[in-house]
Amino acid sequence: MKRKTWLLAAATVLVAGTAVGGAVVAFGPTRTTPTAQESSTNTATVERGRLSAMISQSGTLTYRAQPNGSPYSVINQASGTYTELPADGDEITCGDVLYRVDEKPVLALCGMVPVYRDLRSGLAGHDVRQLNGNLHKLGYDAAAGVTIDPADSVFTWRTQQALRVLQHDKGIGLTGRLDLDDAIFLPEAVRIAKVTGELGAPAQPGAQVAQATSDTIEVQVALDPSQQGGVNTGDPAQITLPGNRTVTGKVDRLGRVAQVPAGQNTNAGDATIPAYIRLDDPAAARGLDRAPVLVAITVDEVENALNVPVTALVGKSGGGFAVEVVRPGGRRELVGVELGLFDTAGGRVQVEGGLREGDHVVVPSS
Repeated sequence: MKRKTWLLAAATVLVAGTAVGGAVVAFGPTRTTPTAQESSTNTATVERGRLSAMISQSGTLTYRAQPNGSPYSVINQASGTYTELPADGDEITCGDVLYRVDEKPVLALCGMVPVYRDLRSGLAGHDVRQLNGNLHKLGYDAAAGVTIDPADSVFTWRTQQALRVLQHDKGIGLTGRLDLDDAIFLPEAVRIAKVTGELGAPAQPGAQVAQATSDTIEVQVALDPSQQGGVNTGDPAQITLPGNRTVTGKVDRLGRVAQVPAGQNTNAGDATIPAYIRLDDPAAARGLDRAPVLVAITVDEVENALNVPVTALVGKSGGGFAVEVVRPGGRRELVGVELGLFDTAGGRVQVEGGLREGDHVVVPSS
């Protein structure tokens, strides 16, 4: 049976002080106890079913960006004056005009390789492949009456023809080449997180004009380092949104570097590990950027497990645990059990021993 040692330790602390009849007791080997009237006995039923161990944490809704959670930097390469800029929250897709310098459009194209040279006929490379991929995906090759292989890394006459159609569509000079200051390559369609350039200010090549994220919302959770080993990519999660709405998701990735909160009174003991949770339905949380949420990550599960309430456990003097079973006629018997998974949400624990589904076990008075 699966076990989480940190959960077991927590449960040991919980049940170490279990009281019977108002006193804390420890039990020796399995034995029977004197008969008691059933009317004075609080019992719970031994059940069989699914148990889940969860980690519950507060989290924050945010938009996905780089793997470490930081936004993409939008680096300007044009010289002149910013005459049009996007606004915070604007969504920019591949092929859109991102901003203008001296009224000249600067396009947003999609690709992992940032722009670093003029692209013209005869050149080859990953940046050319990105351009070909954009021209094909946006349909400018078909509009030009040609077909571009999006995996082609050579700037051919087909690239030139399709690029001219794009330039005409966006109001750029029909040069048939992509100059360094014509476009910015970003990894994907983006959402503007922050505009750092100023309208009417000088546009300096190499300066950041904006910060951007993807347009996909996710949840960021700060895990205690002791919890990192219990959380894995793909673990299911339940997210409670503002207004008490609940959505589901999965752990998408885990940070590799511990983060320490900013502040004068923080130390290494305050470090946390970021975890990022992908929502199954991101549209359900749109418009809630930076909103606080509650997250429950399922780190372990067991099906069809025999289980009892954690409060039914009592400690044995020789070590281990037992439960007090009420037999027919009101007779009580201590039965030793081995513990498995603790269901942190339901307050129950998986047990193995001389118990059967439907048995009644003694629990403390509420």
